[in-house]
Amino acid sequence: MGSKLKRLRENGGTPSQTSKPAVSSNWHQKFTDYLRTECHLADNTVQAYGRDLKRLLGWLGRTPVNRIRLPDLSEFVASLQAEKLAPASISRAIVTARMFFKYLQLEGVIQDNPSELLTTQGMWQRIPKAITPAAVDRFLAAPRKFDTLGQRDRCILELLYATGCRVSEVSNLLLANVQLESGYCLVEGKGSKQRMVPIGERAVTAIGEYLQDLRPQLLGGRDPEKVSWLILSRTGRRLRREAIWELVKRYALRADIDPEISPHTLRHSFATHLLSGGADLRQIQELLGHASIQTTQIYTQLESSRLKRIHHQFHPRA
Repeated sequence: MGSKLKRLRENGGTPSQTSKPAVSSNWHQKFTDYLRTECHLADNTVQAYGRDLKRLLGWLGRTPVNRIRLPDLSEFVASLQAEKLAPASISRAIVTARMFFKYLQLEGVIQDNPSELLTTQGMWQRIPKAITPAAVDRFLAAPRKFDTLGQRDRCILELLYATGCRVSEVSNLLLANVQLESGYCLVEGKGSKQRMVPIGERAVTAIGEYLQDLRPQLLGGRDPEKVSWLILSRTGRRLRREAIWELVKRYALRADIDPEISPHTLRHSFATHLLSGGADLRQIQELLGHASIQTTQIYTQLESSRLKRIHHQFHPRA
């Protein structure tokens, strides 16, 4: 984006509204290519924005993009509300719309950007779910010895809760970046940013048992030097994040926990329990890999709401 803006400034003008056709059947491909090549976004982020754009383009139908105005986009956001999408999903769809129309502006398809006043308001934010420490204990104990992949699955669940990592970070975690003796792992997060995260004794034990007993079996006849990931599938390949989602829900049912939880629930629980235990918000930000402290501050809202419930329940004049 910056390079195009620079060229526009050097040329001394703004793009013409009629310099490019407004109707295109491949805006999705052009936009996602732009996100990859010029914005250098991670693949998962590009895919998420691509899904949001498909939703937006489907809602627009055959309406040319240069005829879209702010009221139209406001109606689109209202339609997402009517579909009962999660506030975080609505917020991301708004960000996608703003990026898309900025892209059209840079390409000279439009002159005025109708999405500039389409803001991600606080009302779209939702206090994240967290499960209690007791529920976490039941959940982490859900994989049993009789489960064929029980050691691997317990390793995954322990990692998710012990580190607060995103599911994609666990899926892509390299064996070489896991230091069991020192109790740390090197995680590559969004934007290829790396951070060191403590693992914890229980997770270290679970990982060690998996590495000693099960991972060699999953490798089969493959050369260990050529299989770099920590977590492997039945066929000895990297375990996809979708598969981790599925096993989290399966063990949630076994542990009698809300089946709507996801790997991200463990990330939220990790941060919430740290805050409840007295951890500093900046420390939590560093552990989670948040670029902005504002993202981490949502956990203070969660803690405040918990304290309010306690006050209402126990204070005689609440």
